[in-house]
Amino acid sequence: MKLTLLGTGNAAQLPVYNCDCIACTRARQHAARRRGPCSALLEHGSGRWLIDAGLTDLTARFPPGSLSGILQTHYHADHAQGLLHLRWGKNMCLPVLGPADPEGLADLYKHPGILDFSRTLVAFTPEMLGECTITPVPLVHSRPTLGYVFEGDGKRYAYLTDTVGLPEDTAQYLKDKPLDVLVLDCSFPPADSAPRNHNDLTRALEIVALLPVKRTVLTHIGHKLDAWLMENGNALPDGVVLAYDGMVIGGAAGG
Repeated sequence: MKLTLLGTGNAAQLPVYNCDCIACTRARQHAARRRGPCSALLEHGSGRWLIDAGLTDLTARFPPGSLSGILQTHYHADHAQGLLHLRWGKNMCLPVLGPADPEGLADLYKHPGILDFSRTLVAFTPEMLGECTITPVPLVHSRPTLGYVFEGDGKRYAYLTDTVGLPEDTAQYLKDKPLDVLVLDCSFPPADSAPRNHNDLTRALEIVALLPVKRTVLTHIGHKLDAWLMENGNALPDGVVLAYDGMVIGGAAGG
């Protein structure tokens, strides 16, 4: 089971337009420091599932037939905008699985094209995607949002982006079995009070301390968190690392 983090930024991405902070300046100078819309690719056996369609170059990245389908965590634009272009494809059908959200994004439900939105996922109800088991878990966000627990090859990964804290039932579910890797929303530097919609570093580390997890990868990162870490010697506790675009978890690359 292999998870590739295609994008690790928040909605503003990195560098932020017209920002001259140290993190944005570094990202302009070094392409490896840039962050695209938060998304990932799950591969297991012959299955290849895109997690969130916020990238705007999906038709170039993924030739016809190269994806088994798309898992949406939710339908905010920075996680779903790539669907608006993808739908105009021809002579194929691409399943899009995600939470029940009557709004969706723009007119996608009305004009889905090649996208099939007929299958919604139910919290805590496992689904088989080929040989990989996925279990959706509710998150705390401003519209219906799911995280996913992936199980395959004897490994267990959780992908929890776009949340501030965790609902009690999700936290309890995640406590029951150890996680090999937790990919967790952390958009902001430490704050005295919880931000709206996304974890700051304080809230993210509280979640890490709560769960039985071997390794945590922080994603959905904003430029202020990158800048704070640059100014504070990249101070993260053991077992917690910052994601970067193109990072590979599991598979032949290890992790």
